[in-house]
Amino acid sequence: MGSATAWQIARRGLQVLGLEAHQPFHTLGSSHGRTRIIREAYFEHPLYVPLVRRSYLLWAALEHETGRPLLRQTGGLMVGSPGSGVFAGALRSAREHALPHEVLTSAELRRRFPLLTPAEGMAAVLEPRAGLLLAEACVDALQQAARAHGALLRHGTPVRSWEAGGPGVVVTTSAGRLAARHLVLCAGPWLPGLAASLALPLQVERQLSHWFEPAREPEAFAAVRCPVTIWEHEPGRIFYTIPDPGGHGFKAGIHHDGERVDPDSARRDPTPADEARVRGLLDRFMPGASGRLLDARVCLYTNAPDERFLIGRHPAVPQVLLASACSGHGFKFAPAIGEALAELVTRGRSELDLSAFSLGRFSSG
Repeated sequence: MGSATAWQIARRGLQVLGLEAHQPFHTLGSSHGRTRIIREAYFEHPLYVPLVRRSYLLWAALEHETGRPLLRQTGGLMVGSPGSGVFAGALRSAREHALPHEVLTSAELRRRFPLLTPAEGMAAVLEPRAGLLLAEACVDALQQAARAHGALLRHGTPVRSWEAGGPGVVVTTSAGRLAARHLVLCAGPWLPGLAASLALPLQVERQLSHWFEPAREPEAFAAVRCPVTIWEHEPGRIFYTIPDPGGHGFKAGIHHDGERVDPDSARRDPTPADEARVRGLLDRFMPGASGRLLDARVCLYTNAPDERFLIGRHPAVPQVLLASACSGHGFKFAPAIGEALAELVTRGRSELDLSAFSLGRFSSG
């Protein structure tokens, strides 16, 4: 989010300084993990569809601007019982926004995608525009574009604190104090600490991603043949898979259901129990995928109680904007959210309706 915001503000001609506590391509937050899903028939709520549509356009613009491939369309399957949030929610978004899609029964799903073994009674929404983003390449491209428009980005420079300074702000970093007219906080799991005075009800959750060498027919699990999938295998219990875009391995992870942690003391080492949980799900629904383990990484979700984003002005210091609490589904939206923040900084309003993501929804008065 911060890299996208730096790109969008800098391309509007403002001076931009981006501050990052860690070194490039660190694996301590929420932006690593090689690949991320992008999807349009958004099961969480139809209100996200305009935002993700804008993101598709901006990812394409970033590819053109940097000359780098970032998004690969694979198609996507949202699988669950007919009444599940994943299936019914995706179908609702597809119908409300007239998105291209198909509805498949469990028998049709097995016939069209022999790698899958859905339970009887499951159904799927197939959306052709879904796919994957190359996560680290996306972040690097955002920063490349931001620098090309004049942004200065400083890694290894933690922000210690900030305070209002006249019409602007003063930020205290590990390298000294800095003054600016505006401050945008996109700190992911460190946002609760940098916005402590707001007492936002945010919780950081430890999540795992695993990469496997498929046990059979590895070419069938490559991005050229295999769609991304999201499964609600029990009510409210979700896992996802991402095909191999080339040399990365087949990715699988459980969505939510992790332990609550502090971002600076979270357990960073995957355990055999972590692996066993995701293998058990693959063995049930995609048994050919569960081969040799290639890698496993910890990722952090920063969750709001309603799992919606936080985007808006600090209620007491309007020159400060906050954006994050993506609750594990925000990466795909980064360029559109960056654009919206740039519009708030430069024009005072955004073309996108951000009311559902207001900070004020958590206040009591």
